[in-house]
Amino acid sequence: MKTVTLLKQIALTALLSIVSLATLAQGAKVIPLIKQQLAGMNNKEGLMLMVEYGPGMSAKAHRHDANIFVYVLEGSVTMQLAGSEPLTLVAGDTFYESEQDIHLISENASSNETAKFLVFSVKNKNLPVVIPIQQQL
Repeated sequence: MKTVTLLKQIALTALLSIVSLATLAQGAKVIPLIKQQLAGMNNKEGLMLMVEYGPGMSAKAHRHDANIFVYVLEGSVTMQLAGSEPLTLVAGDTFYESEQDIHLISENASSNETAKFLVFSVKNKNLPVVIPIQQQL
């Protein structure tokens, strides 16, 4: 049982390393909360993270091979998908991205306050949740 738990922790740590290094703002704090195989959904898993952006922090353009649900816990963040206007979200606001969306802007809307948000994704098992894109849009 301990070996299985350790292997799950190692896999989640590796996945989070890909997420944080590839696309999240340098220095963003990413806290894994749960990663779980979804019952009755072959090859799908749920992943929940808490992300903290320091003042003025932003992420590079990216996309997700996942359905992403965001809930802002504190502060304010600006999000923009390709083809949409930027949205500034505050604590209590939610945001959704589909597998087809390109996430152009993900940034802390404040230059002096921290922003924290919860990210829940439904994704294909063993694939990275975040995929960097070239800024050719």
